[in-house]
Amino acid sequence: MKVYKIVAFVACVALLSSCEYQKYNHIEQSDVNKGDKEIYGVSPDSLPRQMSYKYDAQPELDTRVNDIRAKLYGGMTNSVVKQ
Repeated sequence: MKVYKIVAFVACVALLSSCEYQKYNHIEQSDVNKGDKEIYGVSPDSLPRQMSYKYDAQPELDTRVNDIRAKLYGGMTNSVVKQ
């Protein structure tokens, strides 16, 4: 019984210490689009302005889009993949 408690304690410590496993495994980069309301919106919680753009439907592209979907997702039928 005592061995199980030791194993559980060691496992718990290992799990908690892994939170900082890759703490320094990143690179700081400057954001060239910082402050751009077109990309990030007016605040961090708002939607970007480009999300409100509406584009006209182009039915001639549907066959190409469906061919790409079939290639990427293994031939799913058009009835399964709806926009």
